[in-house]
Amino acid sequence: MFGLGTPEILALLVLGLLLFGRRLPEVGRNLGKGIVEFKRGLKSVEDEVDQEASRPSTYQQTTALPKNEPKAALNPPMRDPNDQRVSRADVVE
Repeated sequence: MFGLGTPEILALLVLGLLLFGRRLPEVGRNLGKGIVEFKRGLKSVEDEVDQEASRPSTYQQTTALPKNEPKAALNPPMRDPNDQRVSRADVVE
């Protein structure tokens, strides 16, 4: 474990006990509350991601046409055969 032997781990535990001796239950309680709060926050993020993934995107909602209306792209407007358009090449200056 991190290259530490048994004597080093025991020395760290004794040092921790001396530093946090009377406050050790409080430190453990605060550590537990922190872990619970972290898990709660992580769960809310996961729920939000799942909710966004299950909802259809706005692009799909705006481009969907009702089933009873014909699609405009498939029915281009008809051009009047008597309509004569003039191009720039036809204009004499």
